Amino acid sequence: MADAKTETKRSSIAYALFGVDRWQQVPSLFPGVLLSAALMGLAIPLADAAGRALLRLQGIDPTGKASPISGVLMAIVLGMLLATFVRLPDWVKPGIQFSMTKLLRLGIIFVGIKLSVLDVLKLGAWGIPVVAIAIASGMLFVRWVNRMLNLSDRLGTLLAAGTSICGVTAIVSTAPAIKAEEREVAYAVANVTLFGLLGMFLYPYLSHALLGASEQIGLFLGTAIHETSQVVGAALTYKEVYNDETVLKAATVTKLTRNLFLAVVVPMLAFLYLKQQSHQEGGVKVDFAKLLPAFVLGFIAMAVLRSVGDATLQNSGAALWLLTAEQWEGITKSIGEFWGSRILLGTAMAAVGLNTHPSVFKGVGAKPFIVGFAGALFVGLVGFLLAATIGQFVRL
Repeated sequence: MADAKTETKRSSIAYALFGVDRWQQVPSLFPGVLLSAALMGLAIPLADAAGRALLRLQGIDPTGKASPISGVLMAIVLGMLLATFVRLPDWVKPGIQFSMTKLLRLGIIFVGIKLSVLDVLKLGAWGIPVVAIAIASGMLFVRWVNRMLNLSDRLGTLLAAGTSICGVTAIVSTAPAIKAEEREVAYAVANVTLFGLLGMFLYPYLSHALLGASEQIGLFLGTAIHETSQVVGAALTYKEVYNDETVLKAATVTKLTRNLFLAVVVPMLAFLYLKQQSHQEGGVKVDFAKLLPAFVLGFIAMAVLRSVGDATLQNSGAALWLLTAEQWEGITKSIGEFWGSRILLGTAMAAVGLNTHPSVFKGVGAKPFIVGFAGALFVGLVGFLLAATIGQFVRL
């Protein structure tokens, strides 16, 4: 009896950690994980090279600059291409599934350390309402357009999160909370990348023509463009063309403030999804243990850790009363950017691509891109109106 209980306990731990019934099955995950990781390793330099080329087209020296093209999108594309032209053997599928679920959730947890409450405080009393209004209005509008076109609520939610908050990171963080399908994730990532890049190219010149103060321009760029790297790319373009450092600072702080809202929006979206499922199932009571799954709690915990570390560094000169500024920056960048965004999320999204054959997009067509385009225009318009009105009171 004791042996049976021990085996059951071991199996439950193995399933929780690796998604397999027994520890002996763990090696079966290696081929799929290694294939996904190899595609990620190829996708990142390709995305970086393409991003550098785009920056050069705008007259910006790409040295030391983040690529405006997401390695996550490149990983999905490479995975889809391989799945299209090569029939994957069954023995790689367990590892692909593991990468799409367990590694994705771990990556989301790690990304949490990139968020700090202190970034919100930098924007001041007037800037925070601007960001909140932009996010809320964008979420509502995109979901409304999505319903008008009869697309799935999951896809609409992903498009709304990616367009309104922080692009690809918002999409991949929200997807497991609402049980989104792989094709929905792929559509949403493609949308925010495409329309975010268009904004990165056009908005620096448009904002210079229509807005006055540097803070207003930075606020507009930070609220209207999807990805953090795209916002920085647009602000760098403005800095290079018009020699204005304040715009870069204002845009970056505004975008970091938008990113922080992810810690609030993901649990909210999980709640709305579970509530909707409960209603469809005849009023079944919402299980609050499912409302905040472990990866969401881990994500929030990492954001809290980052905020405490930044606060103690600012007040005492040592992050968490132990680490120098250089050590703390190195740790947070390693966990959040390198391991979280690049390695874990990149591997997970390569697995999503491997599990997504182009045939699954038949019947949906261009509708998601209509939603994405309408959402990008709306978020840009709202960002402009807020920057032109409330933005005049923001000072950094």
